Amino acid sequence: MPAGSVPMTPMRIKIAEHMVRSKATSAHVHTVFEVDLSKITALREKEKDDYERVYNTKLTFTHFFAAAAVHAIREYPIVNSSIDGTNIVYKKEINLGIAVALPEGLIVPVVKKAEEKSFLGLARAINDLAERTRTKKLTVDDIQGGTFTITNPGIYGGLFGTPIISQPQVAILGIGGIEKRAVVIGDGIAVRPMCYLVLGFDHRTIDGAVADQFMAYMKKLLQEWNEPIK
Repeated sequence: MPAGSVPMTPMRIKIAEHMVRSKATSAHVHTVFEVDLSKITALREKEKDDYERVYNTKLTFTHFFAAAAVHAIREYPIVNSSIDGTNIVYKKEINLGIAVALPEGLIVPVVKKAEEKSFLGLARAINDLAERTRTKKLTVDDIQGGTFTITNPGIYGGLFGTPIISQPQVAILGIGGIEKRAVVIGDGIAVRPMCYLVLGFDHRTIDGAVADQFMAYMKKLLQEWNEPIK
């Protein structure tokens, strides 16, 4: 693009206003965990062809992260809350926002009542929203009511990012790039598919100990995955 000045698009203006308001509102803190995805990588490789053939939907790593987040939120529901004055409002439903990057900006469609869905149901809902985002077929309702957000800066190769919370939520999960790294296993060294996960949280509501407990729970789920995916 040549040098010069161009006006922001309406979408860019809304993103800018929302991000600045969030930074001015929430006491942002971030915690980073490294996760070994060996078990999930092997399971996805084994099942992805059947998923497309039998269920007509793709099986991606995002589905595992989303399902693990739902399980972890059940254990630590404060991560799925909001603030109303001096009150903490715990949300009954887990409405999972999944950030999707478009050329004109970032949009976050929402999987409603994610806690009621099976793994397959969650996968289908995420894939459907992503497709309708790219084809510009989302409704207003599709982008409202989120209670927890997942964003994936690692899709472009970044190790991890420190995402900004989407108001009025109190936490956001950032997924880093998945890459093979040498890691110490016992007294030996092995090459494993590793990933950094980052939880951005509002320290007005969530203390560091709770944030780390939430992330440790997610890490255990992902590394020792034994949930059905069909």
